Parts: sequence; structure tokens; C-alpha cells
Amino acid sequence: MKMNRHSLILEIISEKDIETQEQLAEELKKRGIEVTQATVSRDIKELRLVKVMSPSGVYKYATIEKEEGTVSERLIRVFSESVLSMESANNLIVIKTISGSAMAAAGAIDALNWKEIMGCIAGDDTILVIVKEDGLVKDVMERFSKLMKA
Repeated sequence: MKMNRHSLILEIISEKDIETQEQLAEELKKRGIEVTQATVSRDIKELRLVKVMSPSGVYKYATIEKEEGTVSERLIRVFSESVLSMESANNLIVIKTISGSAMAAAGAIDALNWKEIMGCIAGDDTILVIVKEDGLVKDVMERFSKLMKA
């Protein structure tokens, strides 16, 4: 059931510009799959979907594309265009993004697979990045800054 739903989600986002979880749930219902918002949210996370700018100028769900172990230019662009500011405390980095783009930027961070980063948590406009050690935070922030200028 879950694999079928995941396959259907990937098909839907490849065919249509899906901007919200509610739109995705509605499209699934049209195709005979009843889901809750919580299920759609989990599916998005499991499929590692991110929001990207479509040619029509709206943010839509898309898959993360990796190029032989490196992060695609599109993900770097999503990160650099979304981040407004960064601050740190101990081994934590708080990144502020434009509204609605924290998940996409966090997806880009996850795709980087930097060994210094244990993981990150995203809300609507804020990302919490957990770095393995306090001493590595400055280096990680500098690397983020370079990505923002790319």
C-alpha cells in the first residue's frame, strides 16, 4: 500500500505543480487513495521531496536529484535563495529562511551529507542544524555561507 502510494505521489508531482500537502492529498483522493495530512507529511519526508521554484514562478514539490554523490546545482540554488540568516549556539545552528522554504533548504542540507552534521529539523521558516561538536560549527557556517554565494 505504502509503496503504491509513494509511486503515485512521484507520478503526481511529475505531472502537476503541487504546492501544498493539501493539494497532494486531494490528488491522491481523486485517484482512490484516502490519506490524512499526517500521512502525506510522512510520505513527503520519506520520499525526500523538496520545494523548488517551477517555471511558472510557484514553489512546488519535487524529488531531490543527486549527481554522482554531489548535490545538484538546483539544490544549492534552493538553499542559497531561501536562507536569510544564520546564528549558532554551542553545537546548534539556527537558519532563518523565507517563509515556506525551510523544508526545501533542509533537504539540500541533508543531501550534502557533511560528516560534521548529525541532522536537521525544519519548520516553515526555520531550520535547526545539529553539528557533532561545538568546534565544528564555525567551519560548517562558513561552508553554508559559501553555498549562499554560489
